[in-house]
Amino acid sequence: MGTISHLKKARYAVLGVLLIAGALWALSAARSGAANAPLWTEGKPVAQAVASPWIAVSKEDLPAVVNISTTQVVKNPMMSGNEQTPFPEFFRHFFGNMPRTFRTHSLGSGFIIRSDGYVATNNHVVDDATEIQVKLSDGRKFPAKIVGRDPKTDLALLRVNATGLPVVPLGNSDTLQVGQPVMAIGNPFGLEGTVTTGIVSAKGRVIGDGPYDDFIQTDTSINPGNSGGPLVDQSGEVVGINTAIFSQSGGSVGIGFAIPINAAKAILPQLEATGHVTRGWLGVSVQPVTEELAKALHLPQAQGSLVAQVLPDSPASKAGLQVGDVITSFDGHPIAKASDLPRVVAATPVGQTVTLQVLRSDKPLSISAQIAEMPGAEQMAAAAAPRESLGIAVEPLTPDVAQQLGVPDRSGVVVARVQDGGAAAEAGIQPGDVIVEVNRHPVKTLADFRSVLAQRKPGEATLFLLHRHDASLFVALTQPTPQG
Repeated sequence: MGTISHLKKARYAVLGVLLIAGALWALSAARSGAANAPLWTEGKPVAQAVASPWIAVSKEDLPAVVNISTTQVVKNPMMSGNEQTPFPEFFRHFFGNMPRTFRTHSLGSGFIIRSDGYVATNNHVVDDATEIQVKLSDGRKFPAKIVGRDPKTDLALLRVNATGLPVVPLGNSDTLQVGQPVMAIGNPFGLEGTVTTGIVSAKGRVIGDGPYDDFIQTDTSINPGNSGGPLVDQSGEVVGINTAIFSQSGGSVGIGFAIPINAAKAILPQLEATGHVTRGWLGVSVQPVTEELAKALHLPQAQGSLVAQVLPDSPASKAGLQVGDVITSFDGHPIAKASDLPRVVAATPVGQTVTLQVLRSDKPLSISAQIAEMPGAEQMAAAAAPRESLGIAVEPLTPDVAQQLGVPDRSGVVVARVQDGGAAAEAGIQPGDVIVEVNRHPVKTLADFRSVLAQRKPGEATLFLLHRHDASLFVALTQPTPQG
């Protein structure tokens, strides 16, 4: 019995081993089958990855984005002297005859806006270029000519001798929303046909690039070589022209800037027609209304554009605008900040009469002005230069400047510039001096200053009372007698 009993135990042991082996096999088979079966989530198959809309945008727009390479002739700094100077002779002794000029090359981007060969890009991409070559995505290369340039907005229009070219459609940058996805296309570091994506980080950025700053900020990766390339939305339309980056290393840190395409659409036709841009001109210098200025001027809020200077014989002068006026509206366009005014004035047709809403001494005024054509750079410089033969240019004394200079009653005019070699410079007048009296007449405003100076006689000495570094001093100078 004991043996039988042992046999039964043995049979039971074998049976147990078989049962365990069967269970393990079944589990293994189940796992193997599961590995070959489709994945399931909550009883439903996982969806396939959805194709990105950027794939279609890339296919449509890349053929119209071009590589722009330029050549410039640069003076050799080692050979900048004449034959008599020792430094060129020094270098010739060690390095032999060196060329006085050498050629440099740079790369940028652009995009075709018309099938007959018109290409939009940045002005700085082609500035000072002696040769320009445009390379298409299919490998074709064409020499390009500059049709027109506008340094103030950093835009340029090129043309190549070709037809039937692919174009990229232009969109509407005014409808862009912060957070909206965008794509940059270009040739960063010469890597042709590169696309990067991101979002619109901000709009209306002022970066100190010029009087018409109104940039789109994006975190789309933009690097050297992207300049002039398009920033497009998910429909494939151009909403901006990539222009600048903020970087301490020279590479992208996620802060890039693009010119809104609507600004370009107003300028490119002028570049095609005349090669340059005609802008409206009011003839004022303006500054922001800070919280401190708003309090000092008794304004309800820190908004508007504060008139700091009115140029003589300008539309503003003829219309009666005065220093200290705060422009709050220009022909129906609200002026929330100082940078708003130059853009709307520049876009106004020459000869058009506009209405300005102004705050003057807490009182609202309505002033009409006829917009003139903006003078050239030389004319503008002459208009802003010291006009008196005494050789000084003055500006209104704002509360901020008065506080910085320690002028207690905040009256007078501050010397902004002193002409080298002029009578004022010879007498020791310095920029930052505050003129509080002229010929014993108190000077509280710019109008007072001009009125007293207008009464001078040629050759007559003029007595100034100045405030400088918490001290007062008199300075006398003589106006030169006109000759002929």
